[in-house]
Amino acid sequence: MPDSQSHVLGQIAFKRAEPQLFTTDLNRSLSYFTEKLGFEIQFSYGEPPFYAQVARGEAHLNLRLVPKLPMDSPSGEDYLAASICVDSIKELFQEYQANGVEFSQSLRTEPWGARTFIVADPDGNLILFAE
Repeated sequence: MPDSQSHVLGQIAFKRAEPQLFTTDLNRSLSYFTEKLGFEIQFSYGEPPFYAQVARGEAHLNLRLVPKLPMDSPSGEDYLAASICVDSIKELFQEYQANGVEFSQSLRTEPWGARTFIVADPDGNLILFAE
C-alpha cells in the first residue's frame, strides 16, 4: 500500500528524453549531426572522446563510441533509435534535402495523420522526425 509521501500519477513533470545512439566513429557522427542535421555539440567527453551529446532545440541525442555496433537486424527489419517531434516538418525536410541528407523514408502522411520522415545516421541509427 502506498504511503502518504508517494507521488500521485500525473504530478511528475517529464522534461525530455535523451536517447543514446551507438557509433563506431564519434567524429564522423558529430560531423553528420552538426553539418547535415543542424545540431550543436553540447559536450564531448574523454581523451580521445568516447561520449558526446548533440542538441537542436529541446531534442538531445547522446552518442556513445563502441568498437562494434551492438545490434544488427538479421531479419532485415528496421528499428527506430529515436523519434523527434517538430513544428514545421515540411521546412525541416526541405532543409535536409538542401543539405544532401539521404532519407530512409521520405516525407509522408501516416494513416493516423502524423507527417513523418526518417533519416539514417552513418552507423545506421534510424531517426524519425514527426509533426
